[in-house]
Amino acid sequence: MAWLFIILAGLGETSGVVMMNEWHRRRHWSAIVGLLISFGFSLSLLSLGIRDIPLGTAYAVWTGIGTVGGTLVGMLFYGESRDWKRILFIAIILAAAVGLKFTE
Repeated sequence: MAWLFIILAGLGETSGVVMMNEWHRRRHWSAIVGLLISFGFSLSLLSLGIRDIPLGTAYAVWTGIGTVGGTLVGMLFYGESRDWKRILFIAIILAAAVGLKFTE
């Protein structure tokens, strides 16, 4: 169950980053509300996940999901660069998070 909490927390982190981008683009109050809800949800689930998963591993996976998710959303929906080097480094982030899981 702890891993589910961490994965959902990472998705909440991704959502929060998207809301920050929306705030920057539109300056609408709904983006701030979405940002607060997303990050609140994310941090709450992260705190549940670290009860059973070592802090370093949980934090690395959480930030990795947020980083990769934010980058992929930017590439797919906001026209950000899809350069092969960006994709390579996303793969490295994912490999590092998986590696941490195997070294618990």
